[in-house]
Amino acid sequence: MSLENKVNEQIKEAMKAKDEVGLRTLRAIKSEILKEKTAEGFSGEMTEATETKMLQKMAKQRRDSLTIFEQQNREDLATKEREELGVIEKFLPAQMSAEDLKAAIKAIVAQVGASSPADMGKVMGVASKQLAGQADGKLISETVKAVLSGN
Repeated sequence: MSLENKVNEQIKEAMKAKDEVGLRTLRAIKSEILKEKTAEGFSGEMTEATETKMLQKMAKQRRDSLTIFEQQNREDLATKEREELGVIEKFLPAQMSAEDLKAAIKAIVAQVGASSPADMGKVMGVASKQLAGQADGKLISETVKAVLSGN
């Protein structure tokens, strides 16, 4: 079942349950799907990779806003972002644990033959493709830096 169909089904359920948070977030996801479908150069059907990338972008926006609102002591807005993030994360694939991520990065480092922090670009190119959807890009980058510097 495509993401769009899942979202439409859950919108109906959220309306019946009078779930304000779920409904608000699901409508935001549906809006992003429609933007993606009407974007110039769209091929017709959204792939799972495109859906995941879109959801990750939405989750990152919520995390960034959450950080800002927490720094500014705006708990009312931070709560809203936390709730929406929770709904969006239900549609994302499970994220890798820190240990699993480090092991995967070490394997990639060995695969590309990287030996120093100067090889970060080579490792990041492979890691970003292989770990897409399984870990946040910022976390991948930090882990690659740590592994290449010998930590």
